[in-house]
Amino acid sequence: MPSTTPRSFPPEFLFGAATAAYQIEGAAHDDGRTDSIWDAFTRLPGAVVNGDNGDVACDHYHRYRDDVALMAQLGLQTYRFSTSWARVRPDGGPVNPQGLDFYSRLVDELLGKGIMPWLTLYHWDLPQALEENGGWTNRDTAYRFAEFALDVHDALGDRVTAWTTLNEPWCSSFLSYIGGEHAPGRQDPAAGLAAAHHLLLGHGLAIGELRARDENLSLGITLNLSVVDPVDAGDAADRDAARRIDGQFNRFFLDPILRGAYPDDVLEDVAGLGFERVVKPGDLEIISRPIDALGVNYYHGESVSARPAGDEITTAAPSERPKRSPFPAADGVHWHSRGLPITAMDWEVQPEGLTRLLIRVHEEYTGPAGVALSVTENGAAYDDVVEPDGSIHDAERVAFLESHLGAILDAIDAGVPVHGYFYWSLMDNFEWAWGYDKRFGIVRVDYDTQERTPKDSAIAYTRIITGRAL
Repeated sequence: MPSTTPRSFPPEFLFGAATAAYQIEGAAHDDGRTDSIWDAFTRLPGAVVNGDNGDVACDHYHRYRDDVALMAQLGLQTYRFSTSWARVRPDGGPVNPQGLDFYSRLVDELLGKGIMPWLTLYHWDLPQALEENGGWTNRDTAYRFAEFALDVHDALGDRVTAWTTLNEPWCSSFLSYIGGEHAPGRQDPAAGLAAAHHLLLGHGLAIGELRARDENLSLGITLNLSVVDPVDAGDAADRDAARRIDGQFNRFFLDPILRGAYPDDVLEDVAGLGFERVVKPGDLEIISRPIDALGVNYYHGESVSARPAGDEITTAAPSERPKRSPFPAADGVHWHSRGLPITAMDWEVQPEGLTRLLIRVHEEYTGPAGVALSVTENGAAYDDVVEPDGSIHDAERVAFLESHLGAILDAIDAGVPVHGYFYWSLMDNFEWAWGYDKRFGIVRVDYDTQERTPKDSAIAYTRIITGRAL
């Protein structure tokens, strides 16, 4: 029988939740904010389920005080949020004092409730005016990002110590410039590779500028990572399929940041796409500037093969817009189901993959570099049912939360010093190309009334935080 003895978390372990500016703030054109690429993308026919957009979202811009009070009620120790570039520097131009003031008020509210602010500078909302000049395919955008980082530091650096440059650069390059599934919706492998490099260059430039400005900051980046397993580990073609996806999903970002070089095998995979002309002398020295923290976002693992199968995973596209693989060299790779439980996103629930991922990242990357490791996103969408009394008994999400916290404890038991966990998401929100069709929150949002209702998963999370044990 499994042990019923509670498993305790380390005393310094932080419990939090995460959101992103475009997904919750709304106030799309209030107080000087102008269009981001997501404002423009949501106007494209069929780009987002039901034609949804983030114009109002969760109206957090106007309701942030109540939302912070709710965070305190749940017992959160830290809150990970992002700053909107389109709000702080509309059109990529001069600083907008009203935009910065919003984040200053938010930080004060968090600190007043004893909640540590964990700031992400960029969560995909590039000013549309910069996209019209090439976006992340334009090397100049990396330098504009470093300027934006300093502007935010001018306003918040006296109160915020945890700084993340980018959230999931794989999504804002490969998924956005190759797959076309996210803003700006381009489908060009060469453009996606260039965008990825310039995002990493922007990260390194911002790290350098912030480090020079303030030596007391904890600086890092957040990557979405996965475990990639071959369907048949004894088959060379399946092993190569796993190598390619691992290379383009994990190592393409981990290696330059923490080892100062792109993986040789990945460079061979993308040969002929002009990537060698994008990387300039000295870039990798900038990208690999030392960081203090790495955030890992994990939702599910991957099972891949060189052969298709009847149970191959085919995630439904949110629209009829033609899509291409977001991997620039994934020809002949097929994703397979393992018969695991799935979420409303058709993602398999694989908590043991998180344990393996954390062990690998620690042993191969963060441990040797002395970089603190946290799980900065982990969560699940389910089709919640609101009971007549207004309660939401989301047992599947409770199980997801508990099993993945258990996976983190397994990694800690294996010697991985994991410093914190941020559930995605604090509340239901605008879920990118899925609009409001998918709900990840531990707090339900009624989009008609903006009423917030903690779900059973929120109650369970509060119990875990209070007891500091699973």
